[in-house]
Amino acid sequence: MRWVTSKSPKQTAAGTVVLDSVFVSFISSCRLAWGDPRPFLFTNQTLNQTGKKALVALATKRSLNTARRGKKMFAVVKTGGKQYRVSAGDRLKVEKLAGEAGDIVELNEVLMIGDQIGAPLVDGACVAAEIVEQGRDRKVIAFKKRRRQNSRRTIGHRQHLTTLEITELLTGGKKPSKKAATKPAARKAEAPKAEAKAEPKKAEPKKAEPKAEKKAEAPAAGAPLFTAPAGGEKDKLTDIKGIGPVAEKQLNEQGIMTFAQIAALTKAEIATVDENMPFSADQITDWQAQAKEKA
Repeated sequence: MRWVTSKSPKQTAAGTVVLDSVFVSFISSCRLAWGDPRPFLFTNQTLNQTGKKALVALATKRSLNTARRGKKMFAVVKTGGKQYRVSAGDRLKVEKLAGEAGDIVELNEVLMIGDQIGAPLVDGACVAAEIVEQGRDRKVIAFKKRRRQNSRRTIGHRQHLTTLEITELLTGGKKPSKKAATKPAARKAEAPKAEAKAEPKKAEPKKAEPKAEKKAEAPAAGAPLFTAPAGGEKDKLTDIKGIGPVAEKQLNEQGIMTFAQIAALTKAEIATVDENMPFSADQITDWQAQAKEKA
C-alpha cells in the first residue's frame, strides 16, 4: 500500500489511495493516539466525500475512547479558598474542616465533575470525603528585622489541616452512601463509667474537717500569750537597750507590760516567745538581765 498526497482523494492504480495532506496529518495523529503502529488499509474503491466524513468520525470516536481508557473520573472542588483536582480514593490535606476522624463531609463547591463544567458551580454535584485525621502543618517562622533600630520580631505559625480521603463523586443531587463511624455512641457508653468513678471522690467528707478545725483555732491564735497585770501597770519598755517602739508595741499586745514580767520569764516562756514573736531567745535573755536591774 502506497500513500500519495493530493488536494482531493481519488483512485489511482491498484492498492494506492490518494489523500490530501491535511487529512493524512489528521489520520496520522489519530493513529499515534491509538498506539497502533499499523497503517490504514483501503480497498481499491473510490474514497468519496461521504466515506471521508465517516472515517473522520470513526477516528475521532476511537481517539476519545482511547484517551479515556484507564483514567478515573475527576472533579475540581473548592474548599478553604483553594481548588483541588480529586478522584475517588485520593487523599489530600485541606484547610481545617469541622469534624472528627471517621466523619463524612460533603464538599458542595464543585467547579467541574466529569464532562460537566459549572458556571461557576455544577448544580446538584457533590464530593463526599471521609476525615482521616486532624493535624497541623509544619511550623513556619516569620522573622523581621529593622537594621540599626535594635528591632527584631520572630513569629511561628502552624496551620491547622484536615486530611481527607475522597469516597464518592456525586451528581444529580445524590447523597453519600457511606455513613460516619458510630463513635458518639461509644462515648455515651463511656460517660456513665467516668461518672461512676468520680462519685467516690465526691462522697469523701474528711477533707472538710481540717478547715473547720483551723477556723476554730484562729481565735485562740489571736489571744495574747501572757496575761497583763490586773492593776493596769505599765513600764516604759523602751528603756531596755534593744527594745524600740515597735518591739514595745508587740510585747504589749502579747500581755508583757512591765519590767517584772520580763525578769520573771522562764525558759519555757522564753521558748514560746521565740516561736511566736520575731525575737530570739538570746535577745530575750539580754532583755531579762536589764529588766532585773530596772524592776
